[in-house]
Amino acid sequence: MSSTAPERSRLRSVLGNFGFQIIAALVLGVALGWLALSIGPTGDDSPNWLATTLDTVGSSFVTLLRAIVPPLIFTAIVASVANLRNVTNGARLAARTLLWFAITALVSVVIGIGLGLVLQPGRHTTLSVEDGYDVGRTGSWLDFLDGLIPANPLGLTASTSAGDDGSLSTSLSFNVLQIVIIALVVGVAVLRTGAKADPFLSVVQSTLTVIQRVLWWIIRLAPLGTLGLVGHAVEAYGWESLASLGRFAIAVYVGLALVLFVVYPVILRANGLSIARWFRGAWPAIQLAFVSRSSIGTLPVTQRVTERNLGVPSEYASFAVPLAATTKMDGCASIYPAVSAIFVAQIFGIDLSFWDYLLIAFVSVVGSAATAGLTGAIVMLTLTLSTLGLPLAGVGLLLAIDPILDMGRTAVNVAGQTLVPTIVAQREGILDRVQYDRAQAEDLFSERDEAAAAPEPVGAR
Repeated sequence: MSSTAPERSRLRSVLGNFGFQIIAALVLGVALGWLALSIGPTGDDSPNWLATTLDTVGSSFVTLLRAIVPPLIFTAIVASVANLRNVTNGARLAARTLLWFAITALVSVVIGIGLGLVLQPGRHTTLSVEDGYDVGRTGSWLDFLDGLIPANPLGLTASTSAGDDGSLSTSLSFNVLQIVIIALVVGVAVLRTGAKADPFLSVVQSTLTVIQRVLWWIIRLAPLGTLGLVGHAVEAYGWESLASLGRFAIAVYVGLALVLFVVYPVILRANGLSIARWFRGAWPAIQLAFVSRSSIGTLPVTQRVTERNLGVPSEYASFAVPLAATTKMDGCASIYPAVSAIFVAQIFGIDLSFWDYLLIAFVSVVGSAATAGLTGAIVMLTLTLSTLGLPLAGVGLLLAIDPILDMGRTAVNVAGQTLVPTIVAQREGILDRVQYDRAQAEDLFSERDEAAAAPEPVGAR
């Protein structure tokens, strides 16, 4: 009996490990997705019960994450800006963050252009110009200004759509960039008000502590959400559509892999940081981004791993990570538009000049800010094509496999959103190296109070 007790203890330890739970959920999700796919639709062509269940479980988890984003961003940024009264290098931190956004975006778009020229995806496809169709919403450089100006104190936007039966439905969504702007303004107001704002700041910090506790509960559901998201992806999209766009998909995923497993590690090593430990710390957010296909939905986990696992001070991370989630998209805004623009040009028989490639690089580096208030890589792609004067109808050719590509794009987006704050913190001497070197996925769920609730001044490190 004494020999079975340690075995049971080890088994409970393995089963309770967050990483094991996520991997098990991925495997089970794939199996259930293929089962739902083999069952097929019901008699009236509706999804079967298993497909509906998987979709409901996955979408509900993402909805929970997205619901906590607005209060988390607002309270964290207000508390962080208020804490800047003891910081002398706040402006430099912001400037360095934006600089590293641009550097990594530029490297990523160069890789995308190179792969597009080498693999020639538009010349190795069975699709033709006639296969394209209207994509709806397009990107514009004016979107940046629209995204900066809050329409209301909550950063909410409403949209109305008509159903097949003619009925109208209205849905609300939030603009993360506008919430960041609102929180920054309120934080600065707290700074300028001084001691009279202390009661308000105390409420904000207490609210942040409560929100982070709720977030802790939601993240605990990640394995269940992963199962539903992966299962739904397999059932809904399958892989048949990859046949006609195989080379294009390969070019995109090779580019994503080069950025994630070559470019980022080189940057880490050049700044004296362990590559393996960064992957170990950031992996919970990266894998959730892959299955959820939502940088905004993953934002709470991204910020948590950046602070808890990677040792970035919470007062800096709570500013840098939300900003990165809206403007730092190496997958969606750099690699994908570059490869896609070359693909569309080849489909339509248009030769791109050297200056066109420079324009692609320019749009990728600064264009993500222009579409920060919008969602999806399609908006960024239409901005790139319209800037180059390429036919927007070409975007419709790529929508068949967009969900499959979006998994990898979002994972790279989120990886970059954890990387840049870590690099800037390291170069500024404020990174907690002890925490960075010992971080594990389980650190996300430790019971200690979050540092963001009562942030330590950056200058004290």
